[in-house]
Amino acid sequence: MERTIDTKIGPLKIKIEEGYLVELSFEQGEQEDKDPLLDQVEREIQEYLHGTRKEFSIPIKPKGTEFQKMVWNALLEIPYGQTCSYGEIAEKIGNPKSSRAVGQANHNNPISIIIPCHRVIGKSGALTGYGGGLDKKEYLLQLEEKYDGI
Repeated sequence: MERTIDTKIGPLKIKIEEGYLVELSFEQGEQEDKDPLLDQVEREIQEYLHGTRKEFSIPIKPKGTEFQKMVWNALLEIPYGQTCSYGEIAEKIGNPKSSRAVGQANHNNPISIIIPCHRVIGKSGALTGYGGGLDKKEYLLQLEEKYDGI
């Protein structure tokens, strides 16, 4: 089941399967299903984008390789309002030479925002690629910086 929601940062497609969120992407979906979990995802995303939610309670089940899932789990540990580099994630997962592979896993993250790939930046501190566009990455980081201490 899926639904598209309109947000401050554009349309987001929500897709659920078997009681889990499997996709949250910066695109327009094709269906507009009704389901309590879709309602919950929509509510929590809107709360996050309005600065009133810092953590999500949505059950997620991203589809990917074991390496990708390891990277995505590491991303879930990056605290709200903080960032880290691809190299730091590579070290965290016990594979310090895998920065590029971490970047690729980040790029393939199927559950944007909730799996916070926007919190990963270049070693120099520069913003690097983001599936929704660098403008959205910058917006999300500024949003978190604004509400971090609240």
